[in-house]
This record gives sequence, C-alpha cells and structure tokens, in this order.
Amino acid sequence: MCLRVLALASYPIEAAATRYRIAQYVPRLAAHGIEVELQPFFSSDAFAILYERGLWWQKTRGLLTALARSLRLLRQAARADVVWVQREAMPLGPPILEWLLAQGWRKPLLLDLDDATFVPYVSPTYGRWIRPLKWFGKTDRLIAWASLVIAGNRHIADYVRARGKPVVLLPTIVDTDRFRPKAAPSDPPVLGWIGSHSTFRYLKAILPVLEELGRRFTFRLLIVGGTEPVRLRTVEVENRRWTLEREIEDFRSLDIGLYPLFEDEWARGKSGLKAIQYMAVGIPTVASAVGAVAEIIEDGVTGFLVRSPEEWYARLRALLENPTLRQQMGRAAREVAVRRYHVAAHAEAIRRALLHCARERRAWTEDVEEDSSS
Repeated sequence: MCLRVLALASYPIEAAATRYRIAQYVPRLAAHGIEVELQPFFSSDAFAILYERGLWWQKTRGLLTALARSLRLLRQAARADVVWVQREAMPLGPPILEWLLAQGWRKPLLLDLDDATFVPYVSPTYGRWIRPLKWFGKTDRLIAWASLVIAGNRHIADYVRARGKPVVLLPTIVDTDRFRPKAAPSDPPVLGWIGSHSTFRYLKAILPVLEELGRRFTFRLLIVGGTEPVRLRTVEVENRRWTLEREIEDFRSLDIGLYPLFEDEWARGKSGLKAIQYMAVGIPTVASAVGAVAEIIEDGVTGFLVRSPEEWYARLRALLENPTLRQQMGRAAREVAVRRYHVAAHAEAIRRALLHCARERRAWTEDVEEDSSS
C-alpha cells in the first residue's frame, strides 16, 4: 500500500530548509512506498528576487501567482493521506491553508520546525512593517493542529513539548557522500562564511577581528550569500552570490569555517546546519557558543566555541599559525559528521513519523464510522 504525502514549504529547494529537511529524503521515502509531492509556495524565480531591494512589481506578481497556486493545492490535498508542512505553508498571513487541511478536511499534519518561528524578529530586508503580516502567532496554532512535530534542535523541541505535543528531534544534515573534503589545503588558507540575508549581520560583527588578524597573518576570506560587498584593508576578500549549483564546491574550497551568532532567542533556535556542512567537508569550525551549535561542535576537537571578540581572535590565530592543528581538527570533524549524521537514519525517522500520522488518521476515520453506524 502506498502512502501519499503532500509536502508544503514556503520556499523552493534553493532554500536550505526545503532542500535538506524534505527534498533530500524524497527518493529514500519512495523506496519504502511513501510518495511525497513537494509543493513550495514561492517558485524558484520568485524566491530569487524575494530579498533583493526594490523590484516591487515582480515581487507582487510572484506573490499573486503563489497565492493562486496554493488554492489549486486544495484539490491535490484531497488525495493525500498526510500533509507534511515545513515551518508554514505560506510565509505571510494566518495559517488558513493549514486550518482547511488539518481542521476542515481532517488531514493528519506532520509539522517540521527547524527555526524558532515563534520568535518575532525584524526582517533585515523589509524592516518592521512586515511583522504584522508574518503572523508570528501561527506557529502555536500549527503545533496544536499537528499530529506530530519534528524539531531541528532541543530549544524548539522543548517549546513544542511545553505545549503538550509529541516531538521528534532531527537536526538539519547533509549527505556526507556529496559533501566531501578537498584533496589538499589551500595556501594561503581560506577562511569562509556561507550564509544568507538573514544571517549576514552576524558576520559583520566579527569583521573587525578578521581585519586585525590580517595585520599578522596572510589568508583569504570567502563570503558567499552576503547582502553587500565586504572590503577589508588587510585581507583579500572574495564576495560571491550564492548558487545551488556551486554550493558544495564553495564549502569544499574552505580551510576554516566561520559561524558567528548573537546570543538571542532567534539564534538559540537555529539548527546548526552550517556547522555540519563545515564538518562534512573536513574543516574546523570557529563558532559562537550559542544554541545547537554548542552541541554540534566539540570545543577543541572538531572546532572552537567562542564567546567574545578576544576569543574569536585567539582561536583563529591558533588555527592560522598551526596548519597541523587545522588538519587534525578537520579530520576529527569529518569523522564525527560521517558517524553521527546519517541521511538514511533520518529518512527512517521521518518514515516512522509519517506512518504515525497516517495511523492517527485511520483511527479517527474508524471512530467516525463506528459513531455513524451506532
């Protein structure tokens, strides 16, 4: 018997959450008789300009097209046994679509949360005016309607449990058969940060440290996905736009991975994907000791955890002046990534979660049929 799953996500596979929390598991689930139809709200073209400045007509057209497509999803949902929602079906407005599916049509809902979407924040692109449209309170409703929740880290899992909902803890991971170390280290070494518009502000906070390091050491800095070009007086900097096609190669080009965060509620809800990507390509990570990252990185073994600008400087200095230390930590990071983060094991956990939701649906249907016949 085939289990039919409709997977809804706000963004296409160019978004890491869609790519690594749904799409990479679709073939493995299909091998176990679970057919997943992934339907993102925004198309790839609309997503490509979503965080660019201006382009209001193109963005409006993309939003209207996405809304029309969402209405058509209701017909597809009628055939689904389970609805799998990554964060939210639509990034704006109340959870109307989820309410229709879970409460109206009684479809079992598997909710996946990899970010603390219940924490209000100010968009670095659109500012404060977008906050009412984000409808941050929707996450609590989605948790209440879900049969089961998959959480990307302990912070989110604790939030879900406090609301009386069963939860499965699954970090965001990558396939270590695809993310592999490069053949040889670079000379001079390459420090790198690969991120997005929402996390660029964290990198900006440590730029003075990197500039100070450049007065003593020769290294290159690669920045991928920043919202503006970075220039440092003492360091050769390469700024690149992020592309899906070059993602793995960008990670493999690095010798040291940078993962700065702020100590706040939003950052504590991050699932630490970047740390796992750095580890998978066999490089040490220097990261802020915040949230899930502090659990992923073993301080002094697979990387360094830091809490101040002085510690950023000291730990990066240690790695820059000691190539052997970089290689030892990189090998240890790779070994941990291969041993701990298995795509096959995560796919099996998701399979069980989907079957749990489907069984809940069958139990509800049987109860209704018994009530009707009595």
